[in-house]
Amino acid sequence: MDKKRKIPRLAALTAVVAGLAAGSYGVANAASGSSSGSSAAAAPAATAPSASQPWGGQRSDETPLTGDTLAKVESLAKAKVPGGTIVRVETDADGHAAYEAHMTNADGTPVTVYVDKQFNVVSVETGSPGGPRPTTGANA
Repeated sequence: MDKKRKIPRLAALTAVVAGLAAGSYGVANAASGSSSGSSAAAAPAATAPSASQPWGGQRSDETPLTGDTLAKVESLAKAKVPGGTIVRVETDADGHAAYEAHMTNADGTPVTVYVDKQFNVVSVETGSPGGPRPTTGANA
């Protein structure tokens, strides 16, 4: 093999190794939650859905509920999903209702209970966000 063919191969191999190293660093950096170039004031994005958190993580455009509002929404959600477990309760930025309670029912299936500002359950969605089966209205 002559030197003219070795140089392009070496350059290509170096580019591939550098690309893999940079990509691995980016994945590790994202997984650790650190960022070197972003502003501290930037709101965190929600984490992707997983088996243990089918809704993903807390979104930056939704706020965890506190106080009486939290207690009322939790109580309504638990009444709609007997034996269910509350995962988190927050405002709803998607427009379904004012508030949402992310839960798992007794068999572990994801459930989201939507509650309006007057503390009425407006719908209950069972299943993951990609394929919920909604129940709406007074029978929710």
